[in-house]
Amino acid sequence: MKPRLIELDILGDERGSLVALEAQQNIPFPIARVYYIFGTKPGVERGFHAHRSLQQVAVAVSGACTMVFDDGKERSEVRLDDPSRGVYIGNMIWREMKDFTADCVLLVLADRHYDESDYLRNYAEFLEQLNG
Repeated sequence: MKPRLIELDILGDERGSLVALEAQQNIPFPIARVYYIFGTKPGVERGFHAHRSLQQVAVAVSGACTMVFDDGKERSEVRLDDPSRGVYIGNMIWREMKDFTADCVLLVLADRHYDESDYLRNYAEFLEQLNG
């Protein structure tokens, strides 16, 4: 499944705003792991991998970054710059992250615990697995 944007409802009043992330509600899977990326140095790019099975949702809760997705046939980019919008990333999607603002905090929710064997870190191997 290709990455898709997820609109997250903003709750709040004159005191401020709140976005709730709920498993199998606005997050389309049970959440097993949550992590965040921050303090990324200028010009640094991250990611450069795919997952065999893992599903994720990424939200820039502060600042912004660009995510590049590749399904083996086409590449697309999504600019995450709004904490009320996330991107769902299914399995077997190559992902890269770039153009981080200094204040970027990228929150990632995953449906599985960390498992190094789930990673494809070589693009040629990723394409080979996609094509059987």
